[in-house]
Amino acid sequence: MYDFTPRCQQAYDAIMQLRISTGLQILQEEKAANPNNLIPYFLENYADFFQLFFNEDPAFYAKRKKMRAERLTLMEEGPSDSPFYLYTQAAIKFQWALVKVKFGEKWDAVWEIRKTYTILKENQKKFPSFVPNNLMVGALQTVFGTIPEGYKWITNILGLRGSIKQGMQNVQLAVDSNAPSALLFKEESYYYYCYLKLFIENKPEQVWQLVHDKQLDTKNNYLFALMVANLSMNNQKALQGIKVLTERNHSPEYLDITYEYYVLGQLKLARLDDDATAYLEKFVSRFKGRFYVKEALQRLSWGHYIKGNTAEANKYRAMILTRGGTETDADKQALKEAKAGTWPNVLLLRVRLLSDGGFYPEALKLLQGKKAADFATTPERLEYAYRLGRIYDEMNYDQNAIGMYEVTARLGANRSEYFAARSCLQLGYIYEKRGDKTAAQLWFQKCLDMEGHDYKNSLDQRAKSGILRINGN
Repeated sequence: MYDFTPRCQQAYDAIMQLRISTGLQILQEEKAANPNNLIPYFLENYADFFQLFFNEDPAFYAKRKKMRAERLTLMEEGPSDSPFYLYTQAAIKFQWALVKVKFGEKWDAVWEIRKTYTILKENQKKFPSFVPNNLMVGALQTVFGTIPEGYKWITNILGLRGSIKQGMQNVQLAVDSNAPSALLFKEESYYYYCYLKLFIENKPEQVWQLVHDKQLDTKNNYLFALMVANLSMNNQKALQGIKVLTERNHSPEYLDITYEYYVLGQLKLARLDDDATAYLEKFVSRFKGRFYVKEALQRLSWGHYIKGNTAEANKYRAMILTRGGTETDADKQALKEAKAGTWPNVLLLRVRLLSDGGFYPEALKLLQGKKAADFATTPERLEYAYRLGRIYDEMNYDQNAIGMYEVTARLGANRSEYFAARSCLQLGYIYEKRGDKTAAQLWFQKCLDMEGHDYKNSLDQRAKSGILRINGN
């Protein structure tokens, strides 16, 4: 049977807060009290998922991956007339798909996602009022709708079709619903909502509105603390991210997550804090996975470089060549910079970091009295124009921003730096905000048309999302 008892709900809440050992202990009590209940085995998958997804420990993966098949077999033993029969199988497959991506098993992950989607669609037909279906289907539809052209062949082979509009409607339904099945997974729905709203829909104000309205407990829910800090890092809100991670409950009951040092190090570097390098060093010395390592080493080398510690800067840059993977655009770019062997202009690097953290007046002050001709190389002059454009943009000086972005887009169109493509993307956002759909589409398309630059996949995904949004898809 699938019985989400009060004890199961308590265990699920603990696991979702990353109090993993507490959650597992409660599940053991539930198994003893209700030996025929399958939900504890389903929830144990969440515990494995969080540990594997965040810490990427190959030894732990080798030990736990057999549990996927065992749990799926158990779920198939339950009554097929329950909405949980297919839903639990789909959720387990989806969680393992995300884990497999982390461990380089991309094809397995892609097929796993296809199976997840097929099972969920079948469950939706059988149980249309079971809201968790909408949440997961919606998340997948939204992401499928924005697959960059370079990966389109995968979705074509798998027969996956997406729509941002339809997908986000499904996710919103789960967030807003008070149906008993929706309330079970409510906090999970907030997690999906926030990431999709920021990275796919580019609506940060709605993310922060939800965080505020739902009063997400970033003090005692470590998962929410990590989420808000990560979203802050990606939305120029370093102060907020630092506050959340330093003020969270640091009880040993919570899972030990090395990834936190990466986020906190990045946020502190954006504020030019002296101790930023200490956090990044903790991350690269303790992390056992492949994601973010090259980028963290790059940031670490920058942290030492702007402090004038050339030997340390060179030491960490050399490590980029041998440590970590190149699955993310940021890791790829870090490797490219390390191979090139040139250092960024130190003034522009400070401006970049401050701007990335949301410290716009401080960044702008550094550029006062400067002009493009003061910089020695074409990449530096391009970066100067782009950085100035971004600062103006974020400070709502739209006309000034448009001028700088247009210059950057024109002069950097055929270069490998990302400044021109990102300028086109930002111009698209400005015109989208103004309701000028024609101009927005033109600039999003220009971003897509630019080839051979850094961060190509992630910028293409955002530009494609923009085009789909303004066309109502």
